[in-house]
Amino acid sequence: MKSKGRETAKLEMRPEYDFSGGVRGKYYRRYMASTNVVVLEPDVHKRFKNAAAVNEALRTLIRAAGEGRGLTKRTARTRAKAARAGGR
Repeated sequence: MKSKGRETAKLEMRPEYDFSGGVRGKYYRRYMASTNVVVLEPDVHKRFKNAAAVNEALRTLIRAAGEGRGLTKRTARTRAKAARAGGR
């Protein structure tokens, strides 16, 4: 059985750590590839309490925009109207 003193010693901070072999930014690209952090401007940040509030607002905006339908493609009716007008 392990002694309690040994377990406590593992959890405590050392008075000093050696970072001389460390490399700045070693995992930066890997970390950035797996994250989706968005930095808000200060004026926008003041309007939202937390990430959940931001996500809720963005989802509401997406629903209001019709979830992107028709934003980039022309409908058959619009194409027919353009064809009659001689345009593309």
